Amino acid sequence: MAVLFSGIKGMLFFLFLPCFCSCQPAPPPLHFSIFLDPSSMVYLRWDHDEQELMTFELQVRTSGWVAFGFSPHGELPGSDIVIGGVFPNDRHPLHPPLTREDGSQDYQLLSVTENETSTTVLFKRHLRTCDPNDQDITMDTARLVTAFGTDDTVQFFEGQRFSKSVFLMRYRGPSDLTDPKIFFTYDLRLDNFAVPVEETMYACTFIPLPVVKQKHHIYKFEPVITPHNITLVHHILVYACGNASVLPSGIDDCYGANPDFALCSQVLVGWAVGGESYQFPDEAAVSIGTPWDPQYVRLEIHYSNFDLLPGLIDSSGVRIYYTPELRQYDVGVLQTGVFIFPVHFIPPGAESYRSYGLCNSSQFDEMNGMLVPDLHVFAYLLHTHLSGRGVKAAQYRNGEQLRIICEDNKYDFRLQEIRDMKEILIIKPGDEILVECTFQTLDRSGITFGGPSTMDEMCLTFLFYYPRNNISSCMGFPNILYVAHALKQEASDSIAKCEKAAKEADQVVMIKTIDELQRNESGLIRDISIPERAACHNISGHLSLSGQRATANLRLTAVCTSESPTTKETAILPLLSFTQLVFSWLILASEYGK
Repeated sequence: MAVLFSGIKGMLFFLFLPCFCSCQPAPPPLHFSIFLDPSSMVYLRWDHDEQELMTFELQVRTSGWVAFGFSPHGELPGSDIVIGGVFPNDRHPLHPPLTREDGSQDYQLLSVTENETSTTVLFKRHLRTCDPNDQDITMDTARLVTAFGTDDTVQFFEGQRFSKSVFLMRYRGPSDLTDPKIFFTYDLRLDNFAVPVEETMYACTFIPLPVVKQKHHIYKFEPVITPHNITLVHHILVYACGNASVLPSGIDDCYGANPDFALCSQVLVGWAVGGESYQFPDEAAVSIGTPWDPQYVRLEIHYSNFDLLPGLIDSSGVRIYYTPELRQYDVGVLQTGVFIFPVHFIPPGAESYRSYGLCNSSQFDEMNGMLVPDLHVFAYLLHTHLSGRGVKAAQYRNGEQLRIICEDNKYDFRLQEIRDMKEILIIKPGDEILVECTFQTLDRSGITFGGPSTMDEMCLTFLFYYPRNNISSCMGFPNILYVAHALKQEASDSIAKCEKAAKEADQVVMIKTIDELQRNESGLIRDISIPERAACHNISGHLSLSGQRATANLRLTAVCTSESPTTKETAILPLLSFTQLVFSWLILASEYGK
């Protein structure tokens, strides 16, 4: 189904039910829920099943019409929308002016109820319909749009409207997890830290973990953000320190003049923009209290003070929940992706530019000091900065691609959360992990380099697994001299040529352990094969409303208008200056790496 608003393709369904509805079927159990607006007026519950059907229950604090849908970019134009409510028998216009009816109907209405304070609509659809104008529900971030009015007159563009990014394909909810009977909490936080008047600041300090007499497990953690600094804190990472490390005191720039504040690289737990609390699966958790466990951690908080506001005081951090009720396995985190320095760059004016980072795990056993057990990956966290548009990680064994480990082709910087796997994924020592990030720099006139600032870029994937080993990170970057030579020789350089040079270069793979031991490996970037999409499901035709009288007079109507062309502005540096700048920077980077 399709509706075109402001000349952009989209879809709109109208679900109408007369006001005498009373008997409603009991809704199916829905595991997941979220408020879709800042004032907590729009509440969404949902779940999906093995038949690739997703059921939604939208509850809105209004007695008027309500709307819900999927958007390519978070705006109403171009969205797939359903509108519903309990309406009187006298009909209101079914759709806005300048639209036409479209016959494809891919949402099934289950019930609509209304009381004095709220309207609730229960409906379902397939993850992938056979309508080319519908947006698939995938493992990508979904941009949901909602709207509602105060009465039964559907004035779509005059009601209250909201947009929120949500990951819909969740596999574990709170009811699927077991809480221990005995637990304790412990805060890893800064104490009234004066945030500098700088666009970017990485503040680091070293904090002892709880002292326990026997082994405990950290089974859950959550961010603790100073309320008025919610837009200031970009991410929080807690790194485990090797017990032989000599650690500094106080708070300092993580990556400044004192290199000691960058010690400890084994991620323990982490949070980023848009994330919430996370509870590990029942079979695994983070171990503390044994001779092999860390006694100290490095707390790293990235502040983005774009407005250069003075006088900001922050006490943010992470709260951990730990218990003596032990799980079967100890959790580890493997950081993979593109090593930030010395050769990660993204040209300006790129509609789509891909960067690659390789992990070759052939030396894991030797660096671990003993054989590394298979990694049972149960969750992941993807991370780029503002120009990131997509991240995926692929697994290879003996040169052949096994699978896509995880991906998000509609990545949203504002929603960085730990996501569970549908099922446990096995990575064996010797396998390769390739991380591909897609960036868009249409709004930039200069090169974007890899770096710590939010305006710089990163390309990282954190894999949560068990049982734990000593490997903390395994990241790659292209051979600097090869890229510099390729760009210097290329007379007609372009964005595509830059991407090709970085991809074809030998990859330098840097592997690091919790004790800061480091070793380099090598490898080549392989192509990533995209699996075929699942079959679509067409439920067009007569739709039924369970539990309603035959005289309910249910109507579903879709409308559409004509599409008009759109234009894009692209900012690209002159070719010669771009090539010279990249080449000069690569030469400097190669000297640094010697």
